[in-house]
Formats: sequence, structure tokens, C-alpha cells
Amino acid sequence: MDVSMTLWVVTILGLAALIGADFFIGRKPHDVSVKEAGIWTVVWIVLAGLFGLGLLFFGNSQASGEFFAGYITEKSLSVDNLFVFVLIMAKFAVPSHLQQRVLLVGVVIALVLRTIFIAAGAAIIASFSWVFYIFGAFLIYTAWKLIQEARADEDEEDWEENRLLKMAEKRFGVADRYHGTKLFIRNNGKRIMTPLMVVMLAIGTTDILFALDSIPAIFGLTQDPYIVFTANAFALMGLRQLYFLIGGLLKKLVHLSYGLSVILGFIGVKLVLHALHESGVHVPEISIPFSLAVIGGVLVITTITSLIASKRQSERAAAEGGSGADGIDDAKKDSVGA
Repeated sequence: MDVSMTLWVVTILGLAALIGADFFIGRKPHDVSVKEAGIWTVVWIVLAGLFGLGLLFFGNSQASGEFFAGYITEKSLSVDNLFVFVLIMAKFAVPSHLQQRVLLVGVVIALVLRTIFIAAGAAIIASFSWVFYIFGAFLIYTAWKLIQEARADEDEEDWEENRLLKMAEKRFGVADRYHGTKLFIRNNGKRIMTPLMVVMLAIGTTDILFALDSIPAIFGLTQDPYIVFTANAFALMGLRQLYFLIGGLLKKLVHLSYGLSVILGFIGVKLVLHALHESGVHVPEISIPFSLAVIGGVLVITTITSLIASKRQSERAAAEGGSGADGIDDAKKDSVGA
């Protein structure tokens, strides 16, 4: 898709306006209700849908299909991010009325960092077509790793601060309590960070790890930087509302890791086939409509089987006199042997 500089500028300004409106509406710290989160989740999904249809009418069907495939993939991968966001919020004991501000700023930081990743990825792909072999192999490895982690049922408390965050804490120091929405305060004449700033940095910089698989994944669906950027932007901007909407359901998505591993593995194979095709080897290439069908089908099946497994395990735990929470945690183990 041929994108002019004018369209790039208009798109970035439009996204900035949407982020500004989101910030203005939620500028007053408050507890986000399920109703509010649900309304805004629908709004962001509708906006993404309208953008995709705009690509269809003003661009072409391929660009539209690539956007929707990329958007759904990034959205599904971002749901996995929410598990870590929950851990970070709990680790730093973020007050509930400040969580929406944390997520908004954290998502903005993540979007800026991903834009840098996308620009670098596009430049590398334009110069070295063999990088598709690396991206494909990495995604297949990541898919295998996801399955191994799901089988191991790793303890969620293993999350640790990254080096950048530790350096920032050491350089500026951190206050011993929250000070409303303030990011920095003065303590004995020295400017130090508040825990709120630390959490925002944790959310934003932790996303770098997720970008290592999500960016190659979407480049496996499209090599158009414009579509890669917009799909990531729309997927991330609705993440804050999704956090409050399905936060209580996350533990029930016990098969999510398996579904994501299938998606990543599928895209990894697609990338390898594309690389072979670019090298002159006569191999079949996977079309965007087929990719969209596979991604959507895997997510639907994963969600249904997760809810069924969680319900059965909860009923079994209740019948045995155990706790529902433990039952849900054990559902992952039971699902492996199913």
C-alpha cells in the first residue's frame, strides 16, 4: 500500500487526538466500573473496525485484510500482557483509583517504544529479506516456549523488575508512598520518583519483552509499516479498558497460552514459507484470508475450551469442598492431559 507522508502525519495526529481525548475523559482518578470499561472497549473496537473498512474503501482489500489479521493478532497477544500487568499492579499495591492513569501512560510509553521497533524492523526487512528466516524461527521457538511454560504452570510471583527500571530507581530514588497523581516529589531537597512513576515505567518497559514476539508476528502477516503501526496502535489503545473489563476473567482463560502458541507457530511457518518463496523455492504461500480464519478460529476455540475447563474444575472443587480459586489454577494442569 502506497502511503504518502501526508497520510502518515494525519494518522499520527488522529491517534494523538484519540489518546488526548482518552486522557481528558479519564483525567480524574476514579475506580473504573465494568460498565464504563465495556463501553470504551466497544468504542475502541468500533474505531479499529472503521479504520479497517476505510482501508478497504480508500485502499484495497489486501490492505484491509492485513490490518484486521494484524489487529486481531496483536489484540490477542495483548490479552496475555494483561496477566503481567495484574502482577505489576499487585506488586506495587497500586490504589484502584490510580490504576487507569497508570495504564494510560504505560500504554503510551509502550506505543512509542513499539514505533521504534517497527521502524527498525521495516528497515531491516527492506535491506535483508533473509531476516524472515530468523523471524519465523524465533516465532516457532516462542510458540514452543509458551507451551512449555503453560505445562510447567510457573508461579506468577516470578516477575522481576527489568534493568532499566532498577537503574531509574537507583538514579532518582523512590518515595515510600503514593502522592496522588504526582510522578515526582521533593524529599529533603532532592527530587525523587513516586511509586506511581515506577509502575508506569514498569508497564511501559515490560512491553518491550512482549514486542519481541508481537512485532515479528505482525510482520509475518504484512510487511507494510503503515499497517503494522496502526494495527499495533489500535490494539494497544484499547488495552486499558480491556484490563478493567476482563481482569476478573483472566484466570479463567486457562488455555490462552496454548492458543497463542498455535497462532505464533502458524505465523512462524508462514514467515518461513514466505522466505523460501522469496529465495526462489517453489512452496505454497499462506494467504491473508486463510490466516485471518485460522487466527480467529483458534481464539474462539481457546476461549470456549478455557471457560468449559474452568467451569468443570470449579464445580469439581466445590463438590470436594475445595476453593474455586485453586480449582481454576489447577485447570491448566488438567487441560494438558485432556
